[in-house]
Amino acid sequence: MEKYVDINAQLIDDCRQGSSKAQFAIYKLYYKAMYNTSFRIVGSSAEAEDVMQDAFLSAFNNIDNYRGEVSFGAWLKRIVVNRSLDVLRRRREMLLDVDESFANLPDNDSLQLDTVDTTKAAALIRDAIMNMPDNYRVLLSLYLLEGYTHDEIAQILGMTDVAVRTGYSRAKKKLQETLKNTDIWTN
Repeated sequence: MEKYVDINAQLIDDCRQGSSKAQFAIYKLYYKAMYNTSFRIVGSSAEAEDVMQDAFLSAFNNIDNYRGEVSFGAWLKRIVVNRSLDVLRRRREMLLDVDESFANLPDNDSLQLDTVDTTKAAALIRDAIMNMPDNYRVLLSLYLLEGYTHDEIAQILGMTDVAVRTGYSRAKKKLQETLKNTDIWTN
């Protein structure tokens, strides 16, 4: 695979040499995005902060494993996602056992967004996602907010593609039901 040319290549090389100044510069570049990624998965500010710190330490300790095939941010994000999922596993509330016989649930996309304040709508959706059970929040966050495909999510979570699609469909339906009673949606 061809190497990705990272705009922060010099900082990354300096990190490989153990430069704490370079590590702090990298931290400043990525900490907000990594915190937000973790928070959307774990749903707790304190846990997201811990995950983020742990992920940075892990990245700096294992920076020689970064091969430059993707951006450093993407590599770090994968560490954050994996660490966030570890937090959920430790809570023993990770994912529902999904009965694959429900894989063909109908997809209900009948809710339409009226002309509304998009900031208000985004806040309502974000809050609704954050108040969902861990299993649904993880699937919605990874797919809708982090941009992973169903196949990538299946690989990350160690699930089948069918189980991810079924879980995502159920999570989306639950989100739609939650949002149905808000004033931004019409039937």
